[in-house]
Amino acid sequence: MSQPAKTSSRSASASDAPEGTAGTRAAAQRLKMRRELAAAAMELFATKGYEATTVDEIAAAAGVARRTFFRHFRSKEEAIFPDHDDTLTRAEAVLDVAPAHEHPLDTVCRGIKEVMKMYAASPAVSVERYRLTREVPALREREIASVARYERLFTRYLLAHFDETDHHDGNDDPLLAEVAASAVVTAHNHVLRRWLRAGGQGDVEAELDHAFAIVRRTFGSGIGAGRTAGSGAAPQAAVRTEGEVLVAVARTDAPLDEVMRTIEEALKNK
Repeated sequence: MSQPAKTSSRSASASDAPEGTAGTRAAAQRLKMRRELAAAAMELFATKGYEATTVDEIAAAAGVARRTFFRHFRSKEEAIFPDHDDTLTRAEAVLDVAPAHEHPLDTVCRGIKEVMKMYAASPAVSVERYRLTREVPALREREIASVARYERLFTRYLLAHFDETDHHDGNDDPLLAEVAASAVVTAHNHVLRRWLRAGGQGDVEAELDHAFAIVRRTFGSGIGAGRTAGSGAAPQAAVRTEGEVLVAVARTDAPLDEVMRTIEEALKNK
């Protein structure tokens, strides 16, 4: 009687393992099909023109039925951007697991790098997509809508760290959080467009880091300056005056921009 019990145990274990594997495989197959449909759409748009291309032709070029196309995309203009949903999920995951000591603006900069990685993974495809979006208003509008989704995600993240209802005198965090989120997205898009216009050539990551450094210098030192000592959060850095000397004490994991902001505020109040 012991043998059947072992067989049953193995069967239960085997049925559990493929469940997660099957889900991963299905997601990979879905993304693969979306990319194949997008490639077929881009080729037809380039050869026949956007307006002259039909959904039926895109499906046929990809070797699938019309109904398969509509299981993946709602319209032909949507088919030109197959990876944005997945990229948005990855960007959100970066925000979700951010270390507690990291400045929220730095976290947002890391999150939007997932978007650049998507474009940089296939430079030739990205350059061709950029050319098409410049020529076809419907595709350009779709691109703008996609960008807005990232901007909303990052704005929500920053506002969640700084109470958007707390508008007491001296607290500009809600305003700065929203403006900073837009600035990060704008800096990213500026670097991306310049890279695409150059045919996908150049060290785009280095250019992106430079742009983000400008955003952090402009907005990073201001965000959080309006938080009060009674907010319950332990300060990352503190400054005391000893005669004509300022003495700064900071946690070893404190963000450098927060330490510098604390020192700057103390110097202003001298």
